[in-house]
Amino acid sequence: MKKKRIVIALGHEALGTTLPEQQAATRRTAKAVADFIREDYQVVITHSNGPQVGMIHTAMSEFCRIYPEYTATPMSVCSAMSQGYIGYDLQNAIRTELLNRGIYKPVSTILTQVMVDPYDEAFYEPSKVVGRVMTAQEAEEEEKKGNHVVEVEGGFRRIVAAPKPMDIVEIDSIRALCDADQVVIACGGGGIPVLSQGNKLQGASAVIEKDLAAGKLAELIDADMLVILTSVDKVCLNFGTDEEEGLDTLSVEKAKKYLENGMFEEGTMAPKIQAAVDFIGESAIKSVLITKLNKDDGAIAGGMGTLIKK
Repeated sequence: MKKKRIVIALGHEALGTTLPEQQAATRRTAKAVADFIREDYQVVITHSNGPQVGMIHTAMSEFCRIYPEYTATPMSVCSAMSQGYIGYDLQNAIRTELLNRGIYKPVSTILTQVMVDPYDEAFYEPSKVVGRVMTAQEAEEEEKKGNHVVEVEGGFRRIVAAPKPMDIVEIDSIRALCDADQVVIACGGGGIPVLSQGNKLQGASAVIEKDLAAGKLAELIDADMLVILTSVDKVCLNFGTDEEEGLDTLSVEKAKKYLENGMFEEGTMAPKIQAAVDFIGESAIKSVLITKLNKDDGAIAGGMGTLIKK
């Protein structure tokens, strides 16, 4: 009998920010991953990288400022570095947890590139703020390089595009490892955004919305379920108001309607709902669970979260 295949998308809460936080968080997260493996699921993991890639970008920019003879590090390279940094801790934590339970299963991190459309409207309207706070002079130098900046409290910061994921370059490798019943970590931070230029892939100055990338990954490996771990227990209407209403279940039709009416905040819940709608499509079998990881024991308890189905 064919095993059910699940994609687990880890948010910031499941990873932490600093190195010690990340190591502790990945140990908790590994327990939830191991629970699914124990239930005989094939598991593919993707994750956020916001604090980590910001830290890397800031560090590399500061290094280049102090040592001008070194070339500045592109966003695509910073994204690749964050995939390795987070994947290293994740795969070791999961491997340890599985061995502690008497389960031997290889765990691998795949450096993953995600294709984006060079004509995506996002490139004309950058929206993602990244990197350190700069002075006016430094911001002017960035603009001379062709980069975009935005004024923030205390100075200026870079702002980059957030294009939609079109395809995953390493998808055949991911499928091969899944078919071999191995645990795969892929598309970290939404993947490394790349543009196709003939036979060459060129890194794009952008970041991809991680939830949309998770949905695309789940679609391309024909997963049965997508689990999005976030900072709230469940999807809510009128979030943060006196009329807040938590949803235990949600149909694709209602999800589309709520998206059209702007019921979910852009950059937080809206991309998660859009990823769910795109992944499920017209399928009567596929489902998406949006929930929070229990910090005490790393569990995803039954009945938690919002279950989305057709």
